Amino acid sequence: MNGVYKVCLVMVLYALALGTAGTLAAKHVVTWDLSSDMNSWAKGKTFKVGDQLVFKYSSGLHSVVELSSEKEYKNCDIGNALDSKSSGSDEFKLTKAGTRYFACGTMGHCDQGMKVQIKTVAGTDSSSSSDNDQDSSSSTPSSTSSPSSTTSTTSTTSAAGVQSVAYLLLIFALVGTMSLFYVV
Repeated sequence: MNGVYKVCLVMVLYALALGTAGTLAAKHVVTWDLSSDMNSWAKGKTFKVGDQLVFKYSSGLHSVVELSSEKEYKNCDIGNALDSKSSGSDEFKLTKAGTRYFACGTMGHCDQGMKVQIKTVAGTDSSSSSDNDQDSSSSTPSSTSSPSSTTSTTSTTSAAGVQSVAYLLLIFALVGTMSLFYVV
């Protein structure tokens, strides 16, 4: 009976390790400035529930406001923002499927194209997405961007540390399984 208990315990650990490896959320780092074409970048990405947006910018020069509707987004109406942040490294977790709207809170910047809409889909397995590259490829600014330059709009990093821990757990479970069969 003791051997069956050990085998069951190892199988549970093994299943947990495998389950953790496929459900990592992605962290999408957004370079928040006037020269970036954020909407072109966003159209090429898959954002999933559980992912996180991190807006990086010069504090004091910009801010990030979350708008409640497409109408507010299109009109750059930042007066009724759902949330407003200005630290220079602002995080927003994508908690449900749907479209979210973000704009710069600095007067005139939204009208100059400093805004992005993020479409989030259900599901938490970001590992199959192409977003897990360390640096995204450069994007070509659209006509809504003021300066005409090519910039790296974002980089996305997966939770590599968590993934490493999951693999270590998997190895530990496999070694544990083997050692159970050879215990004297």
